[in-house]
Amino acid sequence: MRIHCRVVVIAVCFGVFLLLYFLGGNGGADEPLLKEVGGDRELEEDGRSPPSLSDYLGSDAVAKLARKSSAVVGERGGRKERKATGRRGSVNAKSKFLGNMIRPVTRSRRVEDIMHLAVVACGNRLDETLTMLKSALLFSLKKIKFHIFAEDPLAPQFEERLNQWPQSISARFQYSIYPISFSVGDAEEWKKLFKPCAAQRLFLPVILKDVDSLLYVDTDVLFLRPMDDIWILLKSFNRTQLAAMAPEHEVPKIGWYSRFARHPFYGVTGVNSGVMLMNLTRIRRTLFKSSLIPGGLSWEDLLHPLYQKYKNHITWGDQDLLNIIFHYNPESLLIFPCQWNYRPDHCMYGSNCKGAEEEGVSILHGNRGVYHDDKQPAFKVVYDAIHDFAFEDNMFQSLFYPIQSKFLDTVNTLCGRIPQVFLKQIEKTMRKVFEEKVVHHVRPR
Repeated sequence: MRIHCRVVVIAVCFGVFLLLYFLGGNGGADEPLLKEVGGDRELEEDGRSPPSLSDYLGSDAVAKLARKSSAVVGERGGRKERKATGRRGSVNAKSKFLGNMIRPVTRSRRVEDIMHLAVVACGNRLDETLTMLKSALLFSLKKIKFHIFAEDPLAPQFEERLNQWPQSISARFQYSIYPISFSVGDAEEWKKLFKPCAAQRLFLPVILKDVDSLLYVDTDVLFLRPMDDIWILLKSFNRTQLAAMAPEHEVPKIGWYSRFARHPFYGVTGVNSGVMLMNLTRIRRTLFKSSLIPGGLSWEDLLHPLYQKYKNHITWGDQDLLNIIFHYNPESLLIFPCQWNYRPDHCMYGSNCKGAEEEGVSILHGNRGVYHDDKQPAFKVVYDAIHDFAFEDNMFQSLFYPIQSKFLDTVNTLCGRIPQVFLKQIEKTMRKVFEEKVVHHVRPR
């Protein structure tokens, strides 16, 4: 009888031991580990502290990993140390292991989106270039990085003038000033190509190796619309396109290239390089077809041989070389509408830019020196208004209304007879900037 009682007691104790073992050992295994890790993002976003390490220790999977780690720790510490630590040593090892393997999920930090704008200035182009940069800042929404290539005497003047702009404006841009340099060929010969230093733009992919994409503009360009709107065209590039430009002319019968060019050029009317959007990374990686050799050449290797072959046949310098390059590589070029590079040619022979008639001018290109003479006063009115505008002033009162009123004096000129082309987009842009920078800021969150 005594033996029978002892067996029953032992069986009951063993059963209780098993029950406690299963309840204590597997109680935390009901929720999977991945749910714990994923739930950590919600806790952090709510502002609460991340879950402690003990919250992860209930899983069988974690326990197995911890046992492996404790074995490794024990081997490093020696057999005696492993025996001495016992169960506590296993927990410490588990904590060390999980500290490396399981980390709370944190929000990825957003990379600041900056637009890159390049310009080349030589001679007496200081004021014209600064007016162009001002127009870009007046209407653009994202921060801009200016890449200014200038002759040595101009560099300190740019730095002095840019540093005088108000702090509220300075916070919206960065700038770097570079000397004029050419990686291949005779530098003096490149400088004299068409206009002083104009050929520098050809070497931007070689010099700005850390820049992925940028917009190049001539000094005589004015933004009447946010640069953001042309920058987004980079997303429209297909797999082969690496640059974008506007046609040199809309009507082949009166286009320069279609009538006078003595070298290959792009398409029917050629392209104008005064506003050029570039994916520099693709340009650096691409081998370009040409008439020089059967195979392809890199951008840098192509420039000097191409110039040597055609230098006696080109009139517009670097623009002609770009036309030759894209004549043989048309799949690499995206054409954007004429309102993004609106020149006197679009109105002095009659209005021939339909996009500008419908939407207004987006980028005004005052080539032929029209900002500084009276040949096309409509262009000069816009330039003078932006040049004289102070950043702190009200845009409508001190910029738009002066342009609108002074346009009345130009209605009898070739380009002034279509004022809506010049005024439509800039008025729309000012309203948009006002809404973005003023209205949205005063609304309660």
